[in-house]
Amino acid sequence: MFTEDQVERYARNILLPGVGGAGQERLARSRVLVIGAGGLGSPAAYYLAAAGVGTIGIVDDDAVEISNLQRQILHATRDIGRPKAVSAGEKLKSLNPDCDVVTHHLRLTADNIAGITAAYQVIVDGTDNFPSRRLINEVCVRQGKPLVHGGVLQFVGQALTILPGRGPCLACIFPEPPGSLPTCAQAGILGAVAGVIGAIQANEALKLLLGLGELLVGRLLSFDALRMRFAEVAVSRDPDCPVCGKPG
Repeated sequence: MFTEDQVERYARNILLPGVGGAGQERLARSRVLVIGAGGLGSPAAYYLAAAGVGTIGIVDDDAVEISNLQRQILHATRDIGRPKAVSAGEKLKSLNPDCDVVTHHLRLTADNIAGITAAYQVIVDGTDNFPSRRLINEVCVRQGKPLVHGGVLQFVGQALTILPGRGPCLACIFPEPPGSLPTCAQAGILGAVAGVIGAIQANEALKLLLGLGELLVGRLLSFDALRMRFAEVAVSRDPDCPVCGKPG
């Protein structure tokens, strides 16, 4: 049962067709892991907390730098030098005390990732490098965990939702590591682009938890900020994919 304050806080959610009180209670019981408290993870986590997701895990091993503040809106100038996971946790609790925020101030590795992701229903990938994305994708496929992918660089971004067994995984689309792509630190990133993609990731996670709408499964969504256009490319599951393809 919700308190009077909680009913008022989530009133605009509860009014929505297909959500109501039952959907809000479902969110309150939900557990989402956001990997990366940076440009993508910041808006994604903010909207998940605001919506009333009961438990939000934050994974990040970095400390806040002044160059982060152009786009990583979970952090403030006073947080420079502090662990991003700790800074993010404080902001989310300040926004919504109802949320239980679990901070993981560590780098995900092949040795520890499975134990962390196992405790959550949905994984939101806000990392910025291909090896981490590949590792997260492999573990989510193995555990059958829905994964919401996002990526940004300069003026463009992309998003994709992966439902193991029901659509392509990241390795189906990118079977080989891309060439020497520049990082945001090398090529730059318009902060608002990360905000757009991070918000889309939160939207996909909420739809997953509520069982609403059409997900970005088998649909790679791209965003071009300079042309202000969205485009969608249909992507298929690769039966020979080394991650999600049929064994043997």
